[in-house]
Amino acid sequence: MNKNGLFGVVFLATLLVSVFVFLLLIFSIFKYIDWYHFLKILFSKEILFALKLSLLTSSVASISAMLFALPVSYALSRFSFPGKDIIDTIFDVPIILSPIAIGAILIIFLNNTSIGAFIENKLLRFTFEIPGIILAQFIVVSALAIRLLKSTFDSVDVRYEKVIRTLGATRFQTLLHVTIPMAKHGIFAAFVITWARAMGEFGATVTLAGATTMKTETLPVAIFLSFARADVQQAMIVILILLLLSVMVLLVVRRVTKELVAW
Repeated sequence: MNKNGLFGVVFLATLLVSVFVFLLLIFSIFKYIDWYHFLKILFSKEILFALKLSLLTSSVASISAMLFALPVSYALSRFSFPGKDIIDTIFDVPIILSPIAIGAILIIFLNNTSIGAFIENKLLRFTFEIPGIILAQFIVVSALAIRLLKSTFDSVDVRYEKVIRTLGATRFQTLLHVTIPMAKHGIFAAFVITWARAMGEFGATVTLAGATTMKTETLPVAIFLSFARADVQQAMIVILILLLLSVMVLLVVRRVTKELVAW
């Protein structure tokens, strides 16, 4: 066997082993599911509540994060200003910081500072409430949205923007009619990934909003509560729901990416 043949065998063997391990982990879920009671558990009030709450909070949080991230990421991509590297680094902190730590920081801010106490007591209560879920998800996924959108704007050739600027267009018109249309596939992919990350958020959510059944119970929290009461059946079904949602998200992102490359 020549060197090139051995090279290919090593990498393909690694690929096959990796796929086998992942499939083994995924199919192990089915071993613990009692399919006779599957639909009964799936359509129980608790699971339906957790699913609806997860869809609601992750959608609100991801849309808010995208609206916040669009101008921020565009500014980081197109403008030069003092302290840009520091600001860019600050927006990466929620990505590398533990979600539990983020939740703890939010609790401290809302309950131990004058501004946080005013928000909590006079405007909107977040601690152990549904708005707290949205806030925790927003803080966690907004940094991811900024990073994804910045990469998307970086990939748009600035020469197209310069051409339309020479024709008298303002920066806002250029953004609206050139940059965003050229980056639309990347923006959509960023939204889908951000939404999926919000859907799976647990650490910051459970720290700030708590884990109360039928109140602040998202799908990840439902898994936690199911294991806490030794209900493995329900935990596996919720995991299966999240797994199916993840696969759907990955398929959508892959499709959008292919269209972007073809475009």
